Amino acid sequence: MTAAPKPGLSGVAPDELARWFEARAEPAYRARQVAEALWRGAAVTPAEISALPGSLRAALAEEFEWDTLSDTETRSGDGDLTVKAVHRLRDGALVESVLMRYPARGARRERHTLCISSQAGCAVGCPFCATGELGFTRDLEVAEIVDQVRHAARRLGSEGRRLTNVVFMGMGEPLLNLERVLAAVDALHDPARFGLGARHITVSTSGVVPGIRELTSRGSQFTLAVSLHAARDALRDVLVPLNRRWPVAEVVAAARDHARVTGRRISYEVTLIGGINDTEADAAAMAELLRGELAHVNLIPMNPVAHTPWTASEPAVVARFASRLRAAGIGTTVRLNRGVEIGAACGQLAAERAGEPAPAAVARRRTLLVRSSAAALRGERAREPLPLGTGG
Repeated sequence: MTAAPKPGLSGVAPDELARWFEARAEPAYRARQVAEALWRGAAVTPAEISALPGSLRAALAEEFEWDTLSDTETRSGDGDLTVKAVHRLRDGALVESVLMRYPARGARRERHTLCISSQAGCAVGCPFCATGELGFTRDLEVAEIVDQVRHAARRLGSEGRRLTNVVFMGMGEPLLNLERVLAAVDALHDPARFGLGARHITVSTSGVVPGIRELTSRGSQFTLAVSLHAARDALRDVLVPLNRRWPVAEVVAAARDHARVTGRRISYEVTLIGGINDTEADAAAMAELLRGELAHVNLIPMNPVAHTPWTASEPAVVARFASRLRAAGIGTTVRLNRGVEIGAACGQLAAERAGEPAPAAVARRRTLLVRSSAAALRGERAREPLPLGTGG
């Protein structure tokens, strides 16, 4: 019979860890020593915590997993400014994180941003995202989420640098793993653990309205990002299949309420695809949808993703789209793609590890996307069922 997996130590709440030491008649400061080593030290196993007696190190190793990432492969690009990591978890599932370095420029300080995953695979199935090809494997545990951050922090710490921002924009839909994502955010924000300011944490969603409403009820102060991609329902049905469950107006209304209650500006992410969602009609619809909102739009040319018939919008088209939004009073930033040569887009490296799909499946996928996007551009709503696990 296979033994149950040990809990990841970084996912154990401080009071629970304190009780573990108390049950062993250990002084309270032992929990603080472990937390210091776990969150700020360079130790990769409990055996390296020299402040603890050997018997206590052995007990920790026996009952907890110090690191839930059993193996990690990294690739660097953009002159080492972008580092893509694919992490293998204890059950063999693969997840990804991307570390993006932004050197100091003028009055702006150096920044180091990590994009992390909340699920292995994804059930939403956005067709321009490589993770969508993998399908959904499972939700990540709290420790599996925050250990991606600890891994990057150790890497930066060895260089005398620190992680400044964390964004939940990697594999998976964070609000479909809501409680564990919020517990991970608590661990990252807690001064006694990772100690990152709430406003340096961004949680993204493709439009899970009940999840947004729940965040609003809790008054969460981290930044909420919405993967918008299109303002017209027919087209967003294709690009973000969850739109068939929660249409775009309903998503924006929930985000508007969130901004009103928390006072925090909403970040809208828009991946621009040549000839699909970058037209003047799309820009006008988005300007109308977001006019007057406490919002900022990030325009991102599509990363090359295998097995789609689409390509990124041309720079001049992106610039026109941005100008249209700015003319409506909507703050807009054009983001440059990072790590294209190392497959830094969400899911690309894990999809590569999973192997190439059969050519017939690729052909069917491309044909379906051509047909469905053409119908969407004519204003026809999608009829395909929602992917399993997306709340439909």
